[in-house]
Amino acid sequence: MSTLFDLKEKVAIVTGARKGLGFGMAEGLAEAGANVVGVGPIVMPELEKSVTSLGRKFLFIEADLTSQERITAIIEETVNQFGGVDILVNNAGIIRRADLLDFTEKDWDDVMNINLKTVFFLSQAAARQMKEQGRGGKIISIASMLSFQGGIRVPSYTSSKSGVMGLTKLMANEMAKFDIQVNAIAPGYMSTDNTEALQKDQARSKEIVGRIPAARWGMPDDMKGAVIFLASKASDYVTGHTLAVDGGWLSR
Repeated sequence: MSTLFDLKEKVAIVTGARKGLGFGMAEGLAEAGANVVGVGPIVMPELEKSVTSLGRKFLFIEADLTSQERITAIIEETVNQFGGVDILVNNAGIIRRADLLDFTEKDWDDVMNINLKTVFFLSQAAARQMKEQGRGGKIISIASMLSFQGGIRVPSYTSSKSGVMGLTKLMANEMAKFDIQVNAIAPGYMSTDNTEALQKDQARSKEIVGRIPAARWGMPDDMKGAVIFLASKASDYVTGHTLAVDGGWLSR
């Protein structure tokens, strides 16, 4: 059974992997055997140390994912270093908060660019490489509870994460013939920089935890099992699905 989850010698690209959920998932993939490519605007020495201490290889690729200029280079540099791409985790994302009546065009465009446009075009580039390799592949995007719910004060974030869920289904339909599975993970309330303000608001934090059946905020390590499953042979017959990792939030 353990061989179903074995990622030995697989090559995994993880965007936004320097900290938070991206770090947790990248570390989990390395623990399962994968070599890791961390993509983002800032170097990732802590992730490199973690990955290499496990006996895996690590490559940092600098890229500003608010634009699509470096997408081709991300795939090319990965192939040059490791010989191919087996797994893509679209984790990088941002959020902007403001009342709907005050929300700006810039806050709309910035969020949609990184959370949805880059997700599509990087997935497209990775899928082309996976098709050429002829050995299938796994594309995993990070959705959100707001792929299922509306939320408040985050119109571009809700729209982008709803888009991620729809895009996941479309890509799954088109890529299945190439043995490429495309899925998403929808984290619940996780202890990350994006939720720092909510965690510091004692009343709001208590309200949130009170609704979560697991009775706690999620941690980056809680994402490891889900991403390993979706990146491994264990999920070869799972595609087009958005997996909630939310402590039971959606069941309430």
